[in-house]
Amino acid sequence: MNVTLPLDQMTREDKLRAMEALWTDLSRDDAQIESPAWHGDVLRDRAEAVKSGRETFVEWEEAKRQLRQKPE
Repeated sequence: MNVTLPLDQMTREDKLRAMEALWTDLSRDDAQIESPAWHGDVLRDRAEAVKSGRETFVEWEEAKRQLRQKPE
């Protein structure tokens, strides 16, 4: 099945609604969605980096502020 959306005619809000509808449908049966093995490796590496002090957390509002200030 080939589905084509009129993306050039859709508002940002329409596009976000379409994405949410797709995600809701895809995640109905999350048991069918299997993460690849490398996801576990990445999570373990990141947990170890936090535990060892190589990485730290930033509050979400602060992270958004920092990202918005970065030059493109």
